[in-house]
Amino acid sequence: MSLPPAVDYSARRLGFALLVAATVLGGTALMAATLAGNGFDVWDAAITACFALTLPWTAVGFWNAVIGLALMRLPTAPAETCEQAGPTATIRSRTAILSCIRNEDTETVARNLDCMIAGLAATPESRRFEVWVLSDSTWPECIDAEEAFSARLQARWGDRLAVRYRRRSDNAGYKAGNIRDFVTRHGNGFDFALVLDADSLMAAQTIRRLVRAMESNPRLGILQTLVVGLPSLSAFARPFQFGMRLAMRSYTLGSAWWQGDCGPYWGHNALIRVAPFREHCELPLLPGRPPLGGHVLSHDQVEAVLMRRAGFEVRVLPFESGSFEENPPTLLEFIRRDLRWCQGNLQYLKLLGLPGLRTLSRVQLGLAILMFLSSPAWVSLMVLGVLRLGLARDTGEVLDPALGSILFALIMTMVFAPKLAALADLLLSAAQRRAFGGATRVLAGVVTEVVFFTLLAPVMAIAHTVFMAGLPFGRAVVWGPQRRFGHRVSARDALRRLWPQTLLGLAAFLWLAASVGSAAAWLSPFFVGSLLAVPLAVLSASPALGLALAQVGLWRIPEETEPTELIRSLGAPALAAARQAHRVAGTDLEGSAPAGELAD
Repeated sequence: MSLPPAVDYSARRLGFALLVAATVLGGTALMAATLAGNGFDVWDAAITACFALTLPWTAVGFWNAVIGLALMRLPTAPAETCEQAGPTATIRSRTAILSCIRNEDTETVARNLDCMIAGLAATPESRRFEVWVLSDSTWPECIDAEEAFSARLQARWGDRLAVRYRRRSDNAGYKAGNIRDFVTRHGNGFDFALVLDADSLMAAQTIRRLVRAMESNPRLGILQTLVVGLPSLSAFARPFQFGMRLAMRSYTLGSAWWQGDCGPYWGHNALIRVAPFREHCELPLLPGRPPLGGHVLSHDQVEAVLMRRAGFEVRVLPFESGSFEENPPTLLEFIRRDLRWCQGNLQYLKLLGLPGLRTLSRVQLGLAILMFLSSPAWVSLMVLGVLRLGLARDTGEVLDPALGSILFALIMTMVFAPKLAALADLLLSAAQRRAFGGATRVLAGVVTEVVFFTLLAPVMAIAHTVFMAGLPFGRAVVWGPQRRFGHRVSARDALRRLWPQTLLGLAAFLWLAASVGSAAAWLSPFFVGSLLAVPLAVLSASPALGLALAQVGLWRIPEETEPTELIRSLGAPALAAARQAHRVAGTDLEGSAPAGELAD
């Protein structure tokens, strides 16, 4: 099969860079003008500098959404594709499906693998696939359970698709080391490897689509799917499942348009070409001691830029195509996962100078660093703003209210552009409106999700800032298993983890109320979220609230309205709640499996 000529992305990337740069410079200039009514002093310079550091990610997200909306709505807009093979092309390669686990809940892992194997076993190419359970577990009860479910899966499916279990005796290199060990020892037997996390779930047709795309394009080194959240009964996870499903496509389409063959890799639900991955993507051992030295934590983006350095394409398939993960069920679990990413992304500071990297690859590593450095910039911006307002005799000494209002409106528009773009596309389609539960539920979901994430943003920014402040003193994340099931969070546990947010929010409100009164409204959204961190953590972990939200259909996703066969086979609790809601409305979800029932 002849390949289409490679696309020259240089003009797109230059245009995108100019748009982002103009947005950052324009926003910074507007902030400076807002503060310069009575002269521009050291206070104003510090506030403006902090503000400028927060803008790159916001600007990138805004323009990704604008471009993505154009690609979704304009029939003449160019669309990127990495697929040359048709949906019925015969698969001739061999693919290892790698389930990477460490001290995980084995019931979830076994359930998801069973569903994926069932789909592949029903195809004529099932013998082209093998499942490898790659364990780094250290807890005896987990090891015993892993060996048992692997044996059960092999006994059930082994005549159509082999299931193998391999456990390392240590966790050297973490997940990336686990995969490196596999491709070194066993990679010669496979053309491709599908990398999964413990909570990953992928439809058989999606897996086969990835393999066909990789077979038909020998330039492809990594092909990433667009991952969306599974239905959940967690009150904390539900806005994430809704937001991911609603907004990720416009964002990802926009980024794929200019990143093209230098796209992202998120470390799971992605297909890799084994030979170049083994040869070119071994991670360096970073100089210095942990937390910023030693093994790379956020391995995925580093492996992507190394694959691109070797001349192979890294692309994303920007469609909701049967690729799922589970979102953290509580705020405390979400913070724990995010801090691991934070530490890993900051390690990229030592990788920016790797020889031979493409310019865009260095930009991507830099943006990944800025994603977390923007958090202390935001916190510093808010703290400086509070102090400046409190020390001023009048608000007019600090800022121009008219320009400040314009700046606030522009920033909010950019922050929520991906969501607004997706909402516009969704509301124009009757089928999509029905899939999300109707226009009323969609609008209610968007409004309440905005409120939720407005409260969450300062909680996360302060968590990142406190964590980064401890890195020079050796503070690091503990590489442990995630709690993937919903569970209650006590006020005591929440306060123990979130006291910095609570203290900062309380101090800011007392300072502003005592000094400037109504001027606190300019900064109150940030400090309201900080002050309410503990109640937010406790309430969003409530099982009763999660069930109630699922029953009324708030933050509903298409997998709850019209579950596919794959989702039905999971028997997800959220589907049980959705069925109850439909019965109240006088309808039912035809064919849904009872909660807890596995496909047979």
